[in-house]
Amino acid sequence: MTPRRVVLAGPADVAGWRAAARRLLADGVPAEAVVWSSGGAEDLFCDAADGDAEAPSPPAPSFSVPRAFVELADAGLLHSDPGRFDLFYRLLVRVVADRSALGDAADPDLVRARALAKAVRRDKHKMTAFVRFREVGTEAGPRFVAWFEPDHHIVEATAPFFVRRFAAMRWSILTPGRSAHWDGQDLLFADGARRADAPDGDALEAVWRTYYASIFNPARLKVSAMRAEMPKKYWRNLPEAPLISPLIAGAARRTADMVAAEPPAPKKGQRLMSKPKPERLIDETAIDALRDEVDGCRNCPLWADATQAVFGEGPGDAEVVVVGEQPGDKEDIAGRPFVGPAGALFDRAAGEAGLDRSRVYVTNAVKHFKFEPRGKFRLHKTPAPSEIAACRPWLERELAVIRPKLVVAMGATAARAVVGKPVKIGDTRGRILESAEGPDVLVTVHPSFLLRLPDEARRREEFERFVGDLRLVAPFVKAA
Repeated sequence: MTPRRVVLAGPADVAGWRAAARRLLADGVPAEAVVWSSGGAEDLFCDAADGDAEAPSPPAPSFSVPRAFVELADAGLLHSDPGRFDLFYRLLVRVVADRSALGDAADPDLVRARALAKAVRRDKHKMTAFVRFREVGTEAGPRFVAWFEPDHHIVEATAPFFVRRFAAMRWSILTPGRSAHWDGQDLLFADGARRADAPDGDALEAVWRTYYASIFNPARLKVSAMRAEMPKKYWRNLPEAPLISPLIAGAARRTADMVAAEPPAPKKGQRLMSKPKPERLIDETAIDALRDEVDGCRNCPLWADATQAVFGEGPGDAEVVVVGEQPGDKEDIAGRPFVGPAGALFDRAAGEAGLDRSRVYVTNAVKHFKFEPRGKFRLHKTPAPSEIAACRPWLERELAVIRPKLVVAMGATAARAVVGKPVKIGDTRGRILESAEGPDVLVTVHPSFLLRLPDEARRREEFERFVGDLRLVAPFVKAA
């Protein structure tokens, strides 16, 4: 068979690959008879192939493939590996013929495809974490410019993250292969740039370095984890980079000084307990290690657009753990649970119910914020069952360390994560579900449900009912 050569619009032309792949499948073209070209340096020797070059054909009749393959291909096709287009077309041919082909974890093509997708997702995460903008004065006003060196073709796929995060700024992200520009209304892409085209610093960097040094906690320093998450290749473009080595070098001394320091004298009017109450031994190291693991979680796609994972917060010996659904916009930015409007409403209801909020541990069933952009806002989107299941091991390990007597599941997502199956809140609300194998469970609504009610009278009624649920919790809370 004469080879069919497909010329894509560029190395990140996933849509073009999809259109071409549909036409090739419709024409019955086997994988070994296709030569893929994207016009990049990786196609240097493609002219040696036989057959006429062609642009992607008009869309062929659609066919169904598992969502898992679509997500795998969307990520893996952005890799810099020259053979990626051929690999994913070969997999597509197999999956269309046999949907179970994705189930063989030892299949060489699948192993390679998953490795490519994983590398791309990691590269996208690094871009969102390590891009640093510098202010540049222009005739139209300030513009913020950053330099980044990705390993793969991720600029066009990752730029919308910065549009959502910095919608009010005019900015440019320059990279060797592709550049992104946002003018406040339109996102444009252009050819790559040189490092010299990006500024080296601005007036705010001294302030940023001071802030970075002040929040550096030597007692929680884990050098190997830090270097794994922030490889040295990124240091040269970070304004805080000159501080990293000295801060690491002085961490041991600063930790020793903190331990040796005299405890501060109590403030006037502050009472000291003559006999501390016996406390359950809590492995704080386990909590810290779990928090660090959650920060690196890639079990589902939600991490890619979120700012950070949001771990639980509260006393390690809490008798009650309150589980919400997922972080909201405020929590995603702050990195702390229950700090947004729903958290404020929970605090108010807890106060009216006589529940000591400071003695409760709060967390979420899903640790990353799932949302859909709406103009300048990010609107909450309900996590899918697969995302709840992917996050459930983190919640189970959190509960295993804290060992509460009662878990309060607020909302359907939290109830599903805690109980392990779909729960109708109306059928279980208002009573403690006792368990012989673990903590008791109380299911109630999430405070965001109350915030969404349009009718003021209904909102007051439901708020009082929510307070009534929390009154059932108060007896479980350990006194301070």
